[in-house]
Amino acid sequence: MVKITDNYLQNKAAFDSSNIKVPTYDQAEMTKETLASPHWVHFGGGNLFRAFHAAIADQLLESGESKTGVIVAETYDDAVVRDIYGKYNNRVVRVITKADGSQDRELFASVADAIFAGPVGENTTSFDRLKEIFKQASLQVVSFSITEKGYHLKNSAGEFFPPVAADLQNGPAEPQNNMSLLVSLLLTRFENGAVPLTLMSTDNFSQNGDRLKNSVLTIAKQWLANGFVKQDFIDYLSDRNKVAFPLSMIDRITPNPSETIATDLKNDGFEDATILHSEKHTNIAAFTNTEEAHYLVVEDDFPNGRPAFEKAGVILTDRDTVNDADEMKVTTCLNPLHTALAIYGSVLDYHSIADEMQNDDLVALIKQIGYVEGLPVVKDPKVINPQAFINELLTKRLPNPYTPDTPQRIASDTSQKLGVRYGVTIQHYVDDNNRDPKTLNFIPLVIATWLRYLMGVNDKGETFEPSPDPMFDELHAQVAGFKLGDASVAVHDGVKGILSSETIFNMDLYKVGLGEKVETYFKQMLAGNGAIAQVLHDTLVQKAKPVK
Repeated sequence: MVKITDNYLQNKAAFDSSNIKVPTYDQAEMTKETLASPHWVHFGGGNLFRAFHAAIADQLLESGESKTGVIVAETYDDAVVRDIYGKYNNRVVRVITKADGSQDRELFASVADAIFAGPVGENTTSFDRLKEIFKQASLQVVSFSITEKGYHLKNSAGEFFPPVAADLQNGPAEPQNNMSLLVSLLLTRFENGAVPLTLMSTDNFSQNGDRLKNSVLTIAKQWLANGFVKQDFIDYLSDRNKVAFPLSMIDRITPNPSETIATDLKNDGFEDATILHSEKHTNIAAFTNTEEAHYLVVEDDFPNGRPAFEKAGVILTDRDTVNDADEMKVTTCLNPLHTALAIYGSVLDYHSIADEMQNDDLVALIKQIGYVEGLPVVKDPKVINPQAFINELLTKRLPNPYTPDTPQRIASDTSQKLGVRYGVTIQHYVDDNNRDPKTLNFIPLVIATWLRYLMGVNDKGETFEPSPDPMFDELHAQVAGFKLGDASVAVHDGVKGILSSETIFNMDLYKVGLGEKVETYFKQMLAGNGAIAQVLHDTLVQKAKPVK
């Protein structure tokens, strides 16, 4: 048996017996170098960081490109720092799971320190440690994986959340909100030499760097108005040569630790495979399981220098290319296919994306959406080949049985996603004089299936619980009156408000010639039990084009 805290340099054979690759660098030396001259701090100590960012740091250490690792600041759950990083000597075993059922396991010792960056009133010592790090001229990069909600300062009514409002009134001394804490740390850096720095969001949403900059400046400007800082601090944050906020596109599915993987590790002699389920509902372990595919495209904007990220697989490029890579992913090569599987999986009673990939019609559907309807109009970012991206998605990522992703999770907030997932591609057809949106068949089919989904009745004729969506109740009310068994019913009056909604699609689908086609598919799906699957099959037989 082997523990993650065992000496991996002296006991390599024990790790080998559990099929775990170990580093060749000395963690103690790395930690000493990092704490003396920190280069990289990361906010958000969860599973994505452990599977991806810690791996980047590990690769740079292994190759000799860097002598320093990364310091992680966990912003949400102190149990993560205490019971995972602290207990396991800041180490992690990453398990890459593959569609063929095999695994690659590797121990990372690239985290030099883990700090809980929670509300400062409860963590004065941790806050002081972070301030000392931010004073260091050596610090080059502060990266983030705190989820999109970590950047939000206001509620849906446009009011500051109570902790943020308190921070704006009380100033930078004892911030409660994570963004306020960041701005306070930046103030410390400004007051100690105003050395440049890059704040690199790697959270999975478009224009992430701009969102981060907006949150930082919103707080700083409120502190200026309330007399806590001066204009020169705002000037420092606003000067791209001083503080940069690059855009990024990140893509790597890293779910919660899997009990199946935990069992596999235990069976292979690894002792520390227990999963922590914290009081704050964080699921984390000494190991993390993730998929084989991974992408990180970053705008190369680092005024104080940076680690050699490109030597660890990160694509460094310009802002426009990051935007193109992001659009490629979210409008053509990944998200539209995921959304189609989410909608169909919900109404066909699937509970695993991998299981859906065993359905030939569903696989054929997403091939039509991706290869046939999407690829001809997507802008090639050059740094990632769009067709190769879809190939990998279909052969390695979506069929991976170890990725416990459900259509129900992905179907959340669908009304908020359709304008990006499908509206962008439709608009490309509208804008291209050589193309006609009326030639689209399978994007309209998915939209029609979403209308059936909104009824809350699956293909067996049974009611089901739709995923959370802020617009669901009002949309459901518009289609709730339709009943299965009558494909001749007039549907226009019921669905026209949805299909013409520019809030949902960023366009009126009738004006671009697709509203009637969606209505036709929807009417066919009202024929009775099994109609959704039948319409999909028939449409593929009649209208599917060869995939090159």
